[in-house]
Amino acid sequence: MNQSLQDVQRQQGAEFAAGSVPASFGNEAIALQAARHGVAICDRSHWGRIQLSDADRKTFLHNQSTNDFNRLQPGEGCDTLFVTSTARTIDLATAYILDDTVIVVVSPNRREYLLKWLDRYIFFGDKVVLKDVTRETAMFSLIGPESQALLVGLGIQLFAEQSYAHHHLATIAGQSVRVAVGSGLALDGYTLILEAGSAAPVWQALVETGAIPLGDCAWEQLRIEQGRPAPDRELTEDYNAVEASLWQAISINKGCYIGQETIARLDTYKGVKQQIWGIRLNAIVEPGTPIKVGEEKVGILTSLTNTEAGPFGLGYVRTKASQSGLKVQVGDSEGELVEVPFLQRDRQG
Repeated sequence: MNQSLQDVQRQQGAEFAAGSVPASFGNEAIALQAARHGVAICDRSHWGRIQLSDADRKTFLHNQSTNDFNRLQPGEGCDTLFVTSTARTIDLATAYILDDTVIVVVSPNRREYLLKWLDRYIFFGDKVVLKDVTRETAMFSLIGPESQALLVGLGIQLFAEQSYAHHHLATIAGQSVRVAVGSGLALDGYTLILEAGSAAPVWQALVETGAIPLGDCAWEQLRIEQGRPAPDRELTEDYNAVEASLWQAISINKGCYIGQETIARLDTYKGVKQQIWGIRLNAIVEPGTPIKVGEEKVGILTSLTNTEAGPFGLGYVRTKASQSGLKVQVGDSEGELVEVPFLQRDRQG
């Protein structure tokens, strides 16, 4: 009988605590280095996975979120935003188009909300069926520049162009796994979606091949360093989709959808009042602390992590006041605004 995923992780944790660190397991610093320079593996099974089926599944997503689903074919995918009618942000999701279904990966704390929210927009005659498949599936992220080499070493044929969110079925440890381009961060990598019962042998095979397990705390540090906005932090009803600097998930030309009028108006009249920035700090401060230039409040800190190079945060800063290198004061800490790689501030095309 195969070990459960929890048993595998518990065994590795016991070996680490006893001082016998196997090559497949390391502490947080080692895992972070692996994500940046090698390959790390993060268990993201607690993230929500919503399955849409029936004939109108793509049209429904096209009309309820910000990206263009009508252009996508099976084997393709994209990031998309769920927003309110005034384009206030609910969640950043990733959708994968399969032959008969669409799998939408959403943030852990938005799964139940979005299931109810999407269900509200299914009207009589719409051929759409929603199903929460989170518990019957598992999801891992391979993160780092050596992710591709690791998969190739396992005999997996990868895509020639490596386009973001392209995916196909592969076999790992005798188990069927959907392998998708993209780690969930602005770091090279892949997302793996599989049946829950296959999780333990696949995890073990990837770790034994060289992937270093990376936990939730390290993921959160990478999220903030990379600039991926999160619900209840950067994605709230206080901010709209354009302020969140997520143009890679927004189509301006696809026609009507929830929040489209507001987004088009902001784009046309360049009415973006604030945007997310990375902030290097010299002391720990609490999220929610105002960001100031001199005595003038120009923004607010939304997330903070402590890195090897010192505290690093994300925050919204007024557009007219913000530029890379700007010196700011955040509580008792001095700071400097920096660009972060996950964000896309301007519309392409």
